[in-house]
Amino acid sequence: MDAYTIQPAAVADEQSLWKLFSEHLTHHSEYISHGEIQMGVGQEHYDGNQRVTTLSANARHFWMKYIHANILDPERSAVYKAVDMQNQIVGFCVVEIQEDGAAPYGMICDILVNEAARGTGIGKALLKTSLQWLHQHQVQDVYLESGLQNHDAHAYFERQGFVKVSEIYKLKSN
Repeated sequence: MDAYTIQPAAVADEQSLWKLFSEHLTHHSEYISHGEIQMGVGQEHYDGNQRVTTLSANARHFWMKYIHANILDPERSAVYKAVDMQNQIVGFCVVEIQEDGAAPYGMICDILVNEAARGTGIGKALLKTSLQWLHQHQVQDVYLESGLQNHDAHAYFERQGFVKVSEIYKLKSN
């Protein structure tokens, strides 16, 4: 028996999901990608030529709006949580169907596992659940994004069959 279960997240889980997300990003700013910056959850500045990312002052507001919308739109998105034997959320994923391409495509927006729970198969189970959800919605083309310096995640995604297809550039603001 696994030491965790994967379940759909509910509105009642939003605060716990935020806590896991914000605690991780506070200690691992490399997780912050252009997606977090675009939605106002993350911000960046430059210390000389060094790019520095952090949570924004309004991160909680923007992230709660994002997660709430994804939980409430089951035809377009899904949020799954990994729950341990003590009924604590130790990981989650967010998956969406995007329709701004030639055909609908899947976007795995977030996969996050608490550091203490890594190496237990939770990330792989969340990824598998996300892919199953997309396939149930007849979506075959799947993308994900990751923070620029999130090298451990990049290696993990490559081991799971993902390949790098592009790089995102943003005009450097002063």
